[in-house]
Amino acid sequence: MSNLLVNTRDQQFVLYEQLGIEKFFNTKKYADYSKDTVDMILTEAEKMSLDVLMPAYVPGDREEAKFKDGKVFVPAGFHDAYKKFVEAGWQCCMKSPDVGGQGMPLTVSTACFEFFDAANCPFIMYPMLTNGAASLIENFGTEEQKNKYMYKMNSGEWGGTMCLTEAGAGSDVGALKTAAKKLPDGTYSITGSKIFISCGDHDLCDNIIHPVLARIEGDPPGTGGISIFIVPKYRVNDDGSIGEFNDVRTGNIEHKMGIKSSATCTLNFGDDGKCIGELLGREREGMKIMFHMMNEARLEVGMQGLSLASVAYEHSVDYAKGRIQGCAIWEMKNPDAKPVPIIQHPDVRRMLLWMKAHVEGIRAMNYYAAYCIDMSLVAETPEERERWHGMIELLIPVCKAYSSEKAFQVCSKAIEVYGGYGYCSEYPVEQYLRDCKIASIYEGTNGIQALDLVGRKLGMRKGANVKNLSVDMMKDMAKLRKIDDLKSYNAFLEEAANALSDLTMHFGQIGKSASFLVPVLYATPYLEIFGDVVIGWLLMQQAAIATEKLNVLYAEKGAAGSRAKQRALVHDNADVAFYNGKIAAAKFFALNILTTVKSRCAAIKIGDKTPIEMAEESFAS
Repeated sequence: MSNLLVNTRDQQFVLYEQLGIEKFFNTKKYADYSKDTVDMILTEAEKMSLDVLMPAYVPGDREEAKFKDGKVFVPAGFHDAYKKFVEAGWQCCMKSPDVGGQGMPLTVSTACFEFFDAANCPFIMYPMLTNGAASLIENFGTEEQKNKYMYKMNSGEWGGTMCLTEAGAGSDVGALKTAAKKLPDGTYSITGSKIFISCGDHDLCDNIIHPVLARIEGDPPGTGGISIFIVPKYRVNDDGSIGEFNDVRTGNIEHKMGIKSSATCTLNFGDDGKCIGELLGREREGMKIMFHMMNEARLEVGMQGLSLASVAYEHSVDYAKGRIQGCAIWEMKNPDAKPVPIIQHPDVRRMLLWMKAHVEGIRAMNYYAAYCIDMSLVAETPEERERWHGMIELLIPVCKAYSSEKAFQVCSKAIEVYGGYGYCSEYPVEQYLRDCKIASIYEGTNGIQALDLVGRKLGMRKGANVKNLSVDMMKDMAKLRKIDDLKSYNAFLEEAANALSDLTMHFGQIGKSASFLVPVLYATPYLEIFGDVVIGWLLMQQAAIATEKLNVLYAEKGAAGSRAKQRALVHDNADVAFYNGKIAAAKFFALNILTTVKSRCAAIKIGDKTPIEMAEESFAS
């Protein structure tokens, strides 16, 4: 059921058959939702993506965002798309109706945004940046600030950003130099510059509200001395109308490898000394407030990676089925052999199955992370809430880093499937690759995500979060041992999970010793292993569900016990074909990825420090 964006059948499988989101509909928070409602929402999201967003994707890349006379102009087609997107209620659909949203479960809105990102991820950055900025005001702003800014941001009338990065600081946010000076009326004079500000300026909205990290004069250095301020592009009058220019100037926009239609700006605050900001929350709580939005923001970046991998994979399958080239391998010596679709060539099938396994595994992981957030909101006891929240903390850096890294590899393999045509702009996969790369860099580079996982998340709650994940995996592995067709593949999952657990304990033991640099040095390979095991677990979980469903279908179709009849059904029954594909993906991943985990863990445990001990002069320059 491919629509060349997202496999909607797999979406349905993850939402209903794997996660069982129907349980949400029995809670007070989501009582207005039902399966029919969710199906309708997903259908509308798909229509919005196909009819409105996708047609603006390639033209937006060709036209790019433009910077002229100090102002930024988005591609022409984005204006109509933005108007329709906002009018359809997608701007803040996951927020409470009290603030202008639809109260949608995050698991459902995440599925919707997979469509949107797959159709036009640079466009979606504009409303999503606004959504994140508005959420900060919703959670930490005063009632006056909410009335002044939040509602117009949630309606899409005004835009929003997040202003963290500076030229001299980069990922070291504590080194920022943007300053705030308190004024007699309680507001602050803001001076400084921020770089790489996504959607920092544009002509989709009349006003843009910037949450800006800055240090109040006299506050201590480092992250502990940072505050956060609401800085509008144009000041807002008491009656809610737009007032005078607030001395927020766009210095330039970046010319980038990808997401060219998303304006990445340098913003200069207070060049003329007339930039006014309002404190958001309390003084010196800027980092605490910013991190409030990080979990969902990093999940969104993971979803951006997934979406581009999904659409690249869907196009690759479609192309491979239609591209006729070369005869079947078993006909190589037959001069009269007819050429066949390249999907019949073994190496192409191997690449496609690698892509399928990773796309479907990452979809399951990211949807599961969103599901954990929803469960933390509807949990009935503090203990349940804490358990779900712990799972979120553990998985988010993996969702962001693993999803974006593997998505780039999926897009690269998509180009390989197309061959030389894939490298040409006539076909879409080269743009997917270019647009995908940024996901591993922004919202905290993948290296930072790995350090967050190893340095913070593994030890949270004295390791309880890791133990809970391990317990969940062991429950499923115990069930898989009883399924004849899967138990040998489950053995690879068990071996991988045990090796990961052993390495995690090893990191804990050496983390306070002279070898503490080893976990830091190998944080990125560790995160990849962690992601492989989580994906392997979820794919094997899917295979178990698929096996059960197939047994029912075989019985209904009179094919139980007959391999010949079962193979025939794959060609005639869409559900049989789908479930067989789920099992194939899990087996492939187990054999080709999980079997490597033990050796990779063993290599890390050796503790080789060559990259650290190597002299700087030995690196080529």
